[in-house]
Amino acid sequence: MRLFLCYLIVLGSNYVISTYGPHQRAQMTGDILLGGLFPMHFGVASKDQDLAARPESTQCVRFNFRGFRWLQAMIFAIEEINNSSILLPNITLGYRIFDTCNTVSKALEATLSFVAQNKIDSLNLDEFCNCTDHIPSTIAVVGAAGSAVSTAVANLLGLFYIPQISYASSSRLLSNKNQYKSFMRTIPTDEYQVTAMADIIEYFQWNWVIAVASDDEYGRPGIEKFEKEMEERDICIHLNELISQYFEDYEIRALADRIENSTAKVIVVFAGGPDIEPLIKEMVRRNITDRTWLASEAWASSSLIAKPEFLDVVGGTIGFALRAGLIPGFREFLQQVQPKKDSHNEFVREFWEETFNCYLEGSPRLQESENGSTSFRPLCTGEEDITSVETPYLDYTHLRISYNAYVAVYSIAQALQDIFTCTPGRGLFANNSCADIRKIEAWQVLKQLRHLNYTNSMGEKMHFAENADLVANYTIINWQRSTEDGSVMFKEVGYYNIHAKRGGKLSIDKTKILWNGYSSEVPFSNCSEDCEPGTRKGIIDSMPTCCFECTECSDGEYSNHRDASVCTKCPNNSWSNGNHTFCFLKQIEFLSWTEPFGIALAICAVVGVVLTAFVMGVFIRFRNTPIVKATNRELSYVLLFSLICCFSSSLIFIGEPLDWTCRLRQPAFGISFVLCISCILVKTNRVLLVFEAKIPTSLHRKWWGLNLQFLLVFLCTFVQVMICVVWLYNAPPSSYRNYDIDEIIFITCNEGSVMALGFLIGYTCLLAAICFFFAFKSRKLPENFTEAKFITFSMLIFFIVWISFIPAYFSTYGKFVSAVEVIAILASSFGQLACIFFNKVYIILFKPSRNTIEEVRCSTAAHAFKVAAKATLKHSTLSRKKSGSIGGSSASTPSSSISLKTNGNDCDTTSGRHRPRVSFGSGTVTLSLSFEESRRSSLM
Repeated sequence: MRLFLCYLIVLGSNYVISTYGPHQRAQMTGDILLGGLFPMHFGVASKDQDLAARPESTQCVRFNFRGFRWLQAMIFAIEEINNSSILLPNITLGYRIFDTCNTVSKALEATLSFVAQNKIDSLNLDEFCNCTDHIPSTIAVVGAAGSAVSTAVANLLGLFYIPQISYASSSRLLSNKNQYKSFMRTIPTDEYQVTAMADIIEYFQWNWVIAVASDDEYGRPGIEKFEKEMEERDICIHLNELISQYFEDYEIRALADRIENSTAKVIVVFAGGPDIEPLIKEMVRRNITDRTWLASEAWASSSLIAKPEFLDVVGGTIGFALRAGLIPGFREFLQQVQPKKDSHNEFVREFWEETFNCYLEGSPRLQESENGSTSFRPLCTGEEDITSVETPYLDYTHLRISYNAYVAVYSIAQALQDIFTCTPGRGLFANNSCADIRKIEAWQVLKQLRHLNYTNSMGEKMHFAENADLVANYTIINWQRSTEDGSVMFKEVGYYNIHAKRGGKLSIDKTKILWNGYSSEVPFSNCSEDCEPGTRKGIIDSMPTCCFECTECSDGEYSNHRDASVCTKCPNNSWSNGNHTFCFLKQIEFLSWTEPFGIALAICAVVGVVLTAFVMGVFIRFRNTPIVKATNRELSYVLLFSLICCFSSSLIFIGEPLDWTCRLRQPAFGISFVLCISCILVKTNRVLLVFEAKIPTSLHRKWWGLNLQFLLVFLCTFVQVMICVVWLYNAPPSSYRNYDIDEIIFITCNEGSVMALGFLIGYTCLLAAICFFFAFKSRKLPENFTEAKFITFSMLIFFIVWISFIPAYFSTYGKFVSAVEVIAILASSFGQLACIFFNKVYIILFKPSRNTIEEVRCSTAAHAFKVAAKATLKHSTLSRKKSGSIGGSSASTPSSSISLKTNGNDCDTTSGRHRPRVSFGSGTVTLSLSFEESRRSSLM
């Protein structure tokens, strides 16, 4: 392997020993030699090598004035160091600088000379070649510019541990120290620039862009990182294209077609000036002026693109530029350049010829002109005034790359100074030894550079530690046309601070930006129009997420800004307005005391209480009258009290439901109604039993005594009380806000247990059914006594109301639930009050003639005689049927009929007694019935 490597080196040295690299160079000898790689030309001439003859070296074309200024910055730094009495005293730095022509092949050709010269002595190649003309080894290389070129150079220099410091290669791939062991740079990595560009796109709210990248190690990694940033921010890349300065014309036209047909108006370019130039020219030819360009630092200030004739297309470009540095005395140094004075720099001759469009005497290009291969140019004197022409070479107002090259040279010098001043025992090498500055080798300089840490002339910390990249800020520039001469002006419109917190890194003054060269309005570059407030972005099938349709927010949702991705749901207590742009507080509703419906129900309840109280007052006032006595006045009082409670319980359902009212209202209603129905049930059943009995006895009087009646009422009511207690203990009702209804919050009562409510109403209905049964059975009793018919009607009303209540209760919502129950309570309560008591009150107040003991006795006697007459008639009929069957006679007998006439008016009142008349056939019999006072008392 060693022999093979030696063979390669020998072959390379045979090519470079005589010239030590390409013919054209800048070279000066010194004690320590630095190498340099700069793009003096933008590219090489395209030449078809058909191998019919020996291949020739390709020719570099299109002189790069900025590249020449970068080279001059390196030379200026070396001369400053050589003239310094502090930095590297008594040591002279020399240099060998080559042109890379912005291509890998030319850069490797120059790099091979560095490597070959460094290895000639170590490989003992004197027997193969004449190496008596010794040139010092190159201990470090400054360059190259492009990332693609630096990548190739770094692979070669890294094999021999020759340190390389680039001034313009920003590809993030070069941060891999395992692969590029000796590579360092004075420019920040693209990792930060990509993030900055994504932040700008997000800042201007663009989501539909075109990405163009150079097809090399600079463009491909940059655009790959850019794609990830766009994906994280939900920004779409419509076109993703690669480009190169060596593309054929038809490829450039096809790319321009795709860009022209795209709806994206923002073009993000990661490429150098030479690569993007063909596309810009095609866009200028087509006069496509409605695009906004976002430029990476590689071409943000490129003299190839920043031309007045291109401004109609590239005007308004937003570019990223490194922070400019200050190099004292550099301006004067640039102006002192002359071909005659700078004989050590062979690039000066071509620079002079290109600047003044002439040829110097003895120039090889003059011979080509005479042969007709190039256009005719006049001869130059070499003493023309460089300050009289406008050239990018003298654009020293913003020294960025030039400053980086200047810092790179000083970094190497600082490392050499550390070696020069090293104290034995504190060095970086074996046994803490120091290197000999007079016999310094490249690997020793690389070791020292990795531990370098100093502050440059701009106050910036410089270090090249493992996995450490420089962190720098970016200046954001805007391409504008100068009002003075129409040239391109780079207007600073903001900056990007890497060290700031997220959200505060980007700062832009939009008032300074001129879009497309003249407009102050931010261009629109979105796949779809922004959605107005009140709408959201809806997905379109088979389209990127950035392409959407605007969909109106649903009810209860809103969006208060443009281009909302989703609609925000309103809080529970709010609802969206008609345009769905904001939420307003929902209206809180319940059965209020102040609304007309609530007022009407409350008035009805109060009227019910007043009427019941009035009836109770009448009964108390006329408590000793026969009707009041006959209706069991004690139970009537309890019944009236329960009706007052029923009417009053309905008032608890009105007003804002609170926890305590929710727990109180159903038990109050249920207990009140059970108390009412229990009283009716006991009273009706007692009268029925008394009248059904043949002869009232002491057992009846004892059994149906007043105490037992109250006991039965208590027991019936106690069952309902226990149902309520169990309900309140296990699942107590509580106040509940119902947010399910649009625009309204209904405050209702959560009953806790529907089953418990069912038991409460069911038990009430059961008692009402039993009461109805007894009332129906006693419907033919004396009307002015128990009024069983009206009780039957009242029970019918009760059932109709509560059977209707059940479906109405479960089919309504909100405040109407309470209203339905209040109506049911009031309706059934008024039914009880009206049917049971209004007739009696009417008799007491307006028919006092019927409120007498005789009326009561007559009615009672008539009822008793009816029962007896029916029994006699039944007995007589049975006797005739029996006698007829025994006698066996078939002859007919005179028929007899019994006519019973019972009318209160027929009572004989002369003796103070009622005498009903009964007619048998054609005769009339008057019966006189007398009752003991004790029996009458028992009935009353």
